Amino acid sequence: MALFPPLSEPLPVYLSFVPHNRRELQMLLRDAVGRELRAVRLAQSRTLRSVARDARVSLGYLSEVERGQKEASSELLASICAALNIELSKLLSEVTVQIAKSEFKSEKTALKVISDAA
Repeated sequence: MALFPPLSEPLPVYLSFVPHNRRELQMLLRDAVGRELRAVRLAQSRTLRSVARDARVSLGYLSEVERGQKEASSELLASICAALNIELSKLLSEVTVQIAKSEFKSEKTALKVISDAA
């Protein structure tokens, strides 16, 4: 059973104090991808400039991807992963773990708010 109703339905009264913008409760894919790409780049002691050059993308665009401001296409992600010498599947599995942890944390927070209000 899902903790929250589908996005198409209004929130029940007992959840009305939980932020109505569900994005506040969920990590976006582009945020998780950006965080993981930045973590890999920094672990390799690489600069944005060197990765952007090797991936053949603009430095500004790569920076926006890392900050979660742009959603990279699959072709761009493959190019960035190649520049970082990591498998795309490894990146996506790490992102999946980040999102799962974020969802678990959000559910625990929402349940605590509900139990505190009761």
